[in-house]
Amino acid sequence: MDVLVIGAGVGGLAVAREALAAGHRVRVYEQAPARRTGGKAVLIWSNGNAVLNDLGIGLDGAGARIDRIDALTAAGRLRTSMDIAHAAGRFGFETRAIPRRHLLERLADGLPGDLVRHGLACRGVTQDDGQVTATFSDGSTDRGDLLIGADGHHSVVRRCLWGDGAVQPATFGTWQGLSRIDIDLAGTHRHLIISGREGACGLMPAGDGLLQWWFDVRWSPADPRPAAPLAELRRRFGHWASPVPEVLAGATEDDLEFFGHHWIKVRPAWGKGRITLVGDAAHIMPPTLGQGANQTLEDAWVLGRELAKGGDDPAVRLRAFEKLRYPYISLVSRLARRNPANWRVPPLIARLFPETSQTAMLARFSNRLNEPEASRR
Repeated sequence: MDVLVIGAGVGGLAVAREALAAGHRVRVYEQAPARRTGGKAVLIWSNGNAVLNDLGIGLDGAGARIDRIDALTAAGRLRTSMDIAHAAGRFGFETRAIPRRHLLERLADGLPGDLVRHGLACRGVTQDDGQVTATFSDGSTDRGDLLIGADGHHSVVRRCLWGDGAVQPATFGTWQGLSRIDIDLAGTHRHLIISGREGACGLMPAGDGLLQWWFDVRWSPADPRPAAPLAELRRRFGHWASPVPEVLAGATEDDLEFFGHHWIKVRPAWGKGRITLVGDAAHIMPPTLGQGANQTLEDAWVLGRELAKGGDDPAVRLRAFEKLRYPYISLVSRLARRNPANWRVPPLIARLFPETSQTAMLARFSNRLNEPEASRR
């Protein structure tokens, strides 16, 4: 089959690899003029790493391994800990924090050089009984047997299927950075999540001395942006316990990037006919569980397995993909919308949860980790 993929981010490249491995012809269209090199770090949990392994992609030498997550109060008191290494021991795949550009490099490695056609923004998609047509910003068109919308938060493909109004703002926004900040944490395998009345802060080593740091604050789309955001963050969070003041002192305005949190109510069937969606195009959610890229990779993995079956009407395979993904992604979306990274659970209560609870939660999130080994061969 001819498979058209809109978007060359994590989801688009992963879908392309899966479809090529199944013997399909693939063309990927990306609105950016060249491969994206921006963005901060992403957390690839055991489930995402397992998918990458099936795609033939290893993360050795990239980013930093994360063995535990400690949740603290603003005063530095321990709320609870999660033993992430326990999940790696059970499932066989580490959790790693890796700059997004390095993840994209590894996803692109080995793909045909002319696979991705840059500088072509999708303007619309239509379909008849036999094929799908995509129209691009230069007026050109392309036709295929299937079309996969991997075009993210502002997906044109989703709007063609669902209309406007599906994406809703959540209650928080994130200021984040990825930079070299000289604190001991940057050289460890420990991720901190700190929460207080002012919001929440996350600090995560990302390899090569880099630290991924973020601050969540209450937000709505109508809020004006501060003229000096770093000064505002220092005013709001600078009195928190170490190492928060040290991070704010070492940050610069050039490091800062802001995004508001949004979510989509996940639909049991989110595609139509010979078109489907993956990743943020189908189920954007707040980043509070760190599962965005991982669920996108799981989408690609399940979709690839369905496309490899052949035989049925392609639309049947796409609806089967959506049906398989729905229970998992709807659970993750509901939990992420509740902003658990910003919860201020009293330490006495939080420490009642076992350190290894994240292992069971990862299995609940994952098609891949729940798949019997024999059926993956």
